[in-house]
Amino acid sequence: MKLTRILHFILIFFFPLLVLAQEKVSLLDIIPDIETKFDVKFSYSTSEVQPILVERPSDSETLSNIIDRFNATTLLNFKFLTERYITISSIDKTISVCGSVITKENDALFGASVVVLNTTNGSVSSEDGQFSLNEVPVNSKIVISFIGFETKEFNAVALWRHKGCKDVQLNEKSELLNQVIISKFLTTGLQKSIDGNTVLNTEAFGTLPGLIEPDILQTIQVLPGVESVNESIANINVRGGTNDQNLMLWDGIKMYHSGHFFGLISAYNPYLTEKVVVSKNGTSSEFSDGVSSTVDMKTKNEVNDNFSGGFGANLLHADALLEVPIGDKLAFHFSGRRSFTDVFTSPTYENYFERSFQDSEIEINSENINESSQSSDFSFYDFTAKLLFNLNDNHQFRVNVIGINNDLDYSEVNTNNSNEAESKTSNLRQENLGVGGSWKASWSDRFITQLSGYYSKYIVDATDLRVETNQLLTQSNEVLETGLKFKSDFRISKTLNLLNGYQFTEVGILNETTVENPDYERTKKDVLLNHAAFTEVEFNNGKTYIRAGVRANYFQKFSKLIVEPRLNVRQKLSSSFVLKLQGEFKNQSATQIIDFQDDFLGVENRRWILANEQNIPISESKQGSFGIAYNRNNFLFDVEGFYKHVDGITVSNQGFYNNFQFINAIGSYDVKGVETMISKTAEQFSTWLSYTYSINNYEFKTLTPSVFPNNVDIRHSVSMGFNYNVMQNLEISVGGIWRSGQPFTKPVEGNETVQDGNSIFVNYDTPNSKNLDDFMRLDASMNYSFNLTDKVRTSIRMGIINLLDRENSINTYYEVDPNDSNRAIEVKNKSLGLTPNISVRCIF
Repeated sequence: MKLTRILHFILIFFFPLLVLAQEKVSLLDIIPDIETKFDVKFSYSTSEVQPILVERPSDSETLSNIIDRFNATTLLNFKFLTERYITISSIDKTISVCGSVITKENDALFGASVVVLNTTNGSVSSEDGQFSLNEVPVNSKIVISFIGFETKEFNAVALWRHKGCKDVQLNEKSELLNQVIISKFLTTGLQKSIDGNTVLNTEAFGTLPGLIEPDILQTIQVLPGVESVNESIANINVRGGTNDQNLMLWDGIKMYHSGHFFGLISAYNPYLTEKVVVSKNGTSSEFSDGVSSTVDMKTKNEVNDNFSGGFGANLLHADALLEVPIGDKLAFHFSGRRSFTDVFTSPTYENYFERSFQDSEIEINSENINESSQSSDFSFYDFTAKLLFNLNDNHQFRVNVIGINNDLDYSEVNTNNSNEAESKTSNLRQENLGVGGSWKASWSDRFITQLSGYYSKYIVDATDLRVETNQLLTQSNEVLETGLKFKSDFRISKTLNLLNGYQFTEVGILNETTVENPDYERTKKDVLLNHAAFTEVEFNNGKTYIRAGVRANYFQKFSKLIVEPRLNVRQKLSSSFVLKLQGEFKNQSATQIIDFQDDFLGVENRRWILANEQNIPISESKQGSFGIAYNRNNFLFDVEGFYKHVDGITVSNQGFYNNFQFINAIGSYDVKGVETMISKTAEQFSTWLSYTYSINNYEFKTLTPSVFPNNVDIRHSVSMGFNYNVMQNLEISVGGIWRSGQPFTKPVEGNETVQDGNSIFVNYDTPNSKNLDDFMRLDASMNYSFNLTDKVRTSIRMGIINLLDRENSINTYYEVDPNDSNRAIEVKNKSLGLTPNISVRCIF
């Protein structure tokens, strides 16, 4: 009883003191007490200080501790001017905020973008979804975004006032059942969606070996099954296909040209391209006309109220971009890039030039013409523009323009028999212009329609004045395509979506060749109309994902109907294991052929043609794949087997260097193989290893032999890499590729040439019976970023391609020796040697 009384006494006596110590009091009331106790003076505005409540300082608390606590717990900035004078103001006040980004199912989102609006202050969520930002202005807004999810915006103060770190839940976009399932795949900005497609988010792109910018078509080559046997993005081989079998879309516009420097640099500016989706199989029935793959590029599509942009330069070109708001409903986006190689020559340019033109008329003439001088100027540029108009929240209108240009001028000065100088000039111009527009209407939360149209024009012109014969050769290849598409998305339920649509395309292709001395002219023009209807159902309940569709294509000229079923299935076996099944039928009516290897100066010797269902059929493909994936704690093991059959290819489509190169024949190719990917990603590093084994054979029934290896029959291919964040703003990347050499054909030993009339040709042996030496290359990159000012973020990137300067052969063929008609000489094309590059970029 006595003990109880003592406890009651202690509680009654000390409780008021405890309450008093924790009681919030007016800051204005306690300032005089602090001034008296510590002999200091405060300068402040009464209106700012009066509403602020703080905990009363304890008797033992020092002045510096009191000021630090007030800075951390109020929205006022306490600053010592001298040891005695202290200012209190809301001006330039910054705070620290933190949180965790999660899904509706409370799963952490790794790699979500968290930025302070209109500043360069930003971060990316960690493996457990957490983020923190320091020095955030009090009146600023925090924007949190992730591909496939709705963007959220918060007042910084709201996050700061939250007790502890706030959980920020992002909801999947209502129209998407096909969400991202791997948020960091190989590097930040590379992601995997549930349908197996690879998604490149250029804004969040990290670092890959050898790259100094998120080059779209260079980046996808790290994926298993995607190769470029001659290091050219104008010759990307997806599961054994040729480059013309890849459908390239830029904001819905079909593009017929993809590279600068005739294939060494992607022609698509990555900095306004928000998202790139790469599909190798199981493609949506919405798409057709690419029997090997689909590369769907989408630019930024939001009308923002802030002005932003950026500019940069490397050793080849300079570029700039702007995002300009014009009111609340209208915005304009623009990007432009131009090389300065015609006025400034760098070691990078010299390596690229030598690699691009080593087998062209330019290099050959410069070596063979005596008593002459030659010069060449090469330049390129590209631009994009987009007008965005939101009539209201439910109706969006967009207009897009893209232009790509490569220009090469080559001149020679030759001394004739009279010792007079004769000037000869050749020119090659390559352009692709695209214009498109769309209207997207949200009629309800469940029903969305989109009407879009586009116009695409591709042209390559070459004039070649040959010194030896004074002969002028002019060649032209022109493609005009217009398209119209209407589609509707209807969400039947939370797990079921229905897509329906119609597409009309008209393609016209012109091929023209003229010769002066002697006079000759050949012109061929073809036009093809295609009507297509497509439907597709998509189901996703979290464990099972199914996308099943069909596309019916009707070619009016041939009265031909091609029906293409599509299937994409993903089944979760557990939280870590999934099974994948994909299949598709596709067709393609426009392909590229090589008439002669020296067409268009030998630089761009491929020309587009249309199917005629006689000697050039419509190409049709059938593909199936099955795989299993294990994904746990950001460790991924993925293995997939595939089989693809493509029918309707031609000899001229393949660019043979053998006895078949001048024969007309129709055939097919079959490729089967296994792709394996192992990767581990963490907040500070990522590493990967991929391996592809495949067998790729032609079959031309009218040729002997009828079955032989494909030109791109790469049996073994390995890619590996390692990225490491040395510091928060310093990242390095090292990686390499190894693959078996591609096939080539040697002359018959002891009988290397053969005469046909007055012409002598190389007498080739069995086609593609030999292989080049293995291809090996090691690349490295570094990225350092920093804030130049409060609103300007700067990055410096350095990259080295072929760090070990290994000499790799990428092609071998033979020509008749001009000094001995009974002998063939070997011509080898080499890959890039050690090639450094550096870029500086500012974003505001």
